[in-house]
Amino acid sequence: MSERVICGLQPVREAIAAHGPALRVFVDNRDSPQLEALARFARDRGAHVERSRRSELDDMARGVRHQGAIALAPPLRVRTLSEIDLGSPALVVVLDSIEDPQNFGAVVRSAVALGASAVIWPEHGAAPLSPAMFRASAGAIEHAQLCRVPALPSALDSLRARGLRIVGLDASATSLLSAEPLDQPTALVLGAEGAGLHKSVRKACDVVARLPMSGPVASLNVSAAAAIALYEARRQRLVKT
Repeated sequence: MSERVICGLQPVREAIAAHGPALRVFVDNRDSPQLEALARFARDRGAHVERSRRSELDDMARGVRHQGAIALAPPLRVRTLSEIDLGSPALVVVLDSIEDPQNFGAVVRSAVALGASAVIWPEHGAAPLSPAMFRASAGAIEHAQLCRVPALPSALDSLRARGLRIVGLDASATSLLSAEPLDQPTALVLGAEGAGLHKSVRKACDVVARLPMSGPVASLNVSAAAAIALYEARRQRLVKT
C-alpha cells in the first residue's frame, strides 16, 4: 500500500510521536523556530528529515494547507469489528454517512480527546481517509482505533451482543441525552447534518436522544454534536468514579 500524506505542524508532530522511524518528514528550508523544533523532534524520534523548497511541499500537499511541514507515513490500520478493543466501560462513536472530511476529522479528534475507544463508520457513503481528514483531526487520527464495517445496522447488532447500549442522536427525539446512562457501555451514533440517521440505523438503536437546544438554531454541526455528546459521557463517568 502507498504512503499517506500528512500535512500541517500539529498533524505531523503527532505522526512523529506515533510512528517515529517509519516516517519521512519534509520541512520547509526557510528559517523558522517552529520548523527547526519540528525537525529536531523528528530526528530525535528516528524519522528521516529532509529540508525542501516551498514549491516542492505545495506539490506534495495537493491543495491541503501544510504550514511548511509534511510527513509520508505508513497506511493507517483499519480494523474489523471483531478486532477492536472496546475498552471498559466501552464508549464508541458510530458515524452514519459523514461525507465531509472536515467533520470526520473533527469527530475523530473529539473521540480521542474525550476517551472513546473506537470510531466506526460504513464502507459506503463516508468521507475517505485523506490528507484533508488527517489535518482536520489535528493529528488525533494517529492515536485512534478505526473500524470500517460493511453495514451499520448489523454492526450495531454486533455491538449490542457485546454488551453495548446503542444511543442514537436525533434532534427530534423526546429524551435528552443527559438523561441516558452513558456511564454504561455505550455506542453513540451520529448522522450527517440535515439527513440525520438513516431509517435502518435509527431502528437499530436502543434509544434516540437529543441535545438540549434553545434559541432559533435547531441542530448542530455533527462534529460539535459529537463533542458535546462525548463530553456528557465523560462527565457521567467521572461522576461515577
